[in-house]
Amino acid sequence: MSIFWILWLSLIGYAFFLAPPNQPDTFDLIQRLSTGQWQGINPLVVALFNVMGIWPLIYSALIYFDGRGQKVRAWPFAAVSFGVGAFALLPYLALRQPNPSFTGDKNLLLKFWDSRWTGLVLAIGAGVLLVYGLSQGDWSNFIQQWRSDRFIHVMSLDFCLLCLLFPSLLKDDMARRGLHSQKLFWAVSLLPLLGSVAYLTLRPPIQVEKSESAQAVSQVS
Repeated sequence: MSIFWILWLSLIGYAFFLAPPNQPDTFDLIQRLSTGQWQGINPLVVALFNVMGIWPLIYSALIYFDGRGQKVRAWPFAAVSFGVGAFALLPYLALRQPNPSFTGDKNLLLKFWDSRWTGLVLAIGAGVLLVYGLSQGDWSNFIQQWRSDRFIHVMSLDFCLLCLLFPSLLKDDMARRGLHSQKLFWAVSLLPLLGSVAYLTLRPPIQVEKSESAQAVSQVS
């Protein structure tokens, strides 16, 4: 069995049977976080919740290219990850095959994910959230909530898993762009979140190879 299936089953089992219990105000907390009513909420929780919205975007910038050469479609896993994070991405990682190449044209969606401007926006968003959470947050309160609240506990675990799983797609994405530096791979992998958004901002775009017929037309013109 793939290590990703083991992680997925372990995550589900831990989240439902071993994590702290749900709190009566969990639904209200999620509603307030989702609608921007953050008064009275620990900034660390606010930052974590919003970063968990950035992580699926980061993964989408890799997974849609990776899915081009896979038997399993990538977009359903990427879409569901906006709601459940690693719970949705782990099955894709278990089902996919190594795919260090890219074939075909880039449609508008792929051009969006390939744009350095997309990476820059994500980098700015992640940076602002980290500064806000780390500078304004109450760590003792966060630890208390982490120990007693399933939502905070599992969301934190999900964040850590998304940091750890990113390298599983990074190597092939680098290969598709002609990047073969082990130093770059480890620099991105060992710097959680910030390494990922920095990579998206600085990576070269994927070069689409023209077909022989298209090249012939280009030469004639």
